[in-house]
Amino acid sequence: MSRGGQGLARVAVVVRAGAAPLWWAGVFAAGVGVLPSGITGRRIGVMAGAALFLVAAAWVALRGRRRYTALGGGTARAGKHDLLQDRAVTVRTWRRGHRWWLLLAFAAALGSSFAVPAAGGMLLAGCGTGLWLKAGWLGRRERAGDALLWVRVDWLGRYGGRPAGKAVRAYRSTGIAAGDAAPGGARRTASVG
Repeated sequence: MSRGGQGLARVAVVVRAGAAPLWWAGVFAAGVGVLPSGITGRRIGVMAGAALFLVAAAWVALRGRRRYTALGGGTARAGKHDLLQDRAVTVRTWRRGHRWWLLLAFAAALGSSFAVPAAGGMLLAGCGTGLWLKAGWLGRRERAGDALLWVRVDWLGRYGGRPAGKAVRAYRSTGIAAGDAAPGGARRTASVG
């Protein structure tokens, strides 16, 4: 990057990157986890899993909102030499950096099914749902402020870390049409007309 430019990744895309793998791993683990009756029995396992799903979704969706709001409150505009990272690159970096954690979480969810059927998988799916809800909340903030939020790639760390972690000191902003991801981090759809 020339002339002092920085690589920038979309905050909502980083948040959303883990949602699909956690959701699908959780759904698969819960589906397979219903097969053994476990120690508690299927009915209790599914009821416990439903409670864990709701708690995990709420906790992940609400966790850190004050930090995101504080970082998003005083954003500086991205400079003309800043490099806006593609959505696909951000997602791929995050997923590659966290693949062993995702695999370990999936294995733990499957293993827990022999004690409490489906509960571990539903917990994972709840975490994925919470990330989607958090990304949606960020998208509504971006639309309301008419600005997309970006974070420096070097502050995310080697594994595409947390966009509101301790290393992150401030966000940058661009206009709502910048980059290839819509507000909230989803793929931008081609507008007709």
